Amino acid sequence: MSQTIEQIFATREEADLAIEHLVQEHGIERTDIFVETEGETNSSGRAASGGDYATKLEAGRSDTKLGGGIRVSVDINDENRANDVRRALRIV
Repeated sequence: MSQTIEQIFATREEADLAIEHLVQEHGIERTDIFVETEGETNSSGRAASGGDYATKLEAGRSDTKLGGGIRVSVDINDENRANDVRRALRIV
């Protein structure tokens, strides 16, 4: 039975780590993983992380829009793998 499992992450960095964990440790195909913003507007998450932080040289940086979480969803057909996906999305 096919199902979609999703999790919303506060930062782009958390979402990226979850995706890499799914692909590298659980063998989930990238074509089965979808990433979108939680709302209707473009967003880098609810909080800045990693490359989204402004450096001292970029103090006035405004290209990192924060306004909602990052939704990661995975289409899965195997219940055993679905449990792995659920655990992986909670680890990060």
